[in-house]
Amino acid sequence: MNGPRDMLISVVVSTYNRPDALERVLSACAAQTDTNYEIIVADDGSTGSTRETVGRCAQASTVRIDHVWQEDDGFRAAEIRNKGIAKSRGDYVIFLDGDCVPQHDFVQRHRQLATEHVVVTGSRILLDETLTQQVIDRKLSLPDEGPGFWARQRMGGHVNKIAPLFIKLPDHKWRDIDHFKWRGIKSCNMSAWRCDLERVNGFDASFVGWGHEDADLVIRLANCNVHRKLGAYATEIFHLWHREQPRTQENSNYERVKARIADGTVRAARGLAELPL
Repeated sequence: MNGPRDMLISVVVSTYNRPDALERVLSACAAQTDTNYEIIVADDGSTGSTRETVGRCAQASTVRIDHVWQEDDGFRAAEIRNKGIAKSRGDYVIFLDGDCVPQHDFVQRHRQLATEHVVVTGSRILLDETLTQQVIDRKLSLPDEGPGFWARQRMGGHVNKIAPLFIKLPDHKWRDIDHFKWRGIKSCNMSAWRCDLERVNGFDASFVGWGHEDADLVIRLANCNVHRKLGAYATEIFHLWHREQPRTQENSNYERVKARIADGTVRAARGLAELPL
């Protein structure tokens, strides 16, 4: 089935100590063409300024914006996303990062691609440091900028692509991936049915540090016949520039995912079921 109009969608926005970017994201999240959704900010230990930003955005929003927080104890994206899932109420969950500004039809496009036992992986338009600083300083509303603005940014080398802003493609079998591929799996723009996330016990919080906890989720979903669909030319988000996270654990996390491809692991070792009550 495709996602029905009356289905509540939960948008789980993960963040850590970047309230200026989060404000731009929440402003865009609260201005969607689809109106049947809620927003959960999944906060991996930010200071009080992030809570203040969430509160201010929640007061201005016509949709529910909630906030779940955990103590700052290193990079724990998997665990805070699980807490966001637990806090949410929707049958379908979209994952978004707090530095990824959605277009106005973002929720609508994910709803249109929502198919039974399918996980959707979206794509990004990457902004450079210069344009990102303009977005923050001038509080630009990226979804409202027109073709001329984006043509100038592309010619100036400030974004990596603009075609998906103007070409929107419908659901079609070319979107379906019939075997596991690493490329393009980004939890900054991903969606899945809540029942499928619960079947695999959510993200695996035993993954330490940055790297591949999103690929791990996708392969465990594949191991229980939840297939992947591409969200390109439909769900693109504007990814604000940031310095890269330390990647000291990337290789070991990569090897863990490879092992799960081989052994068919389905459930996370430390996931939704292991969250404290």
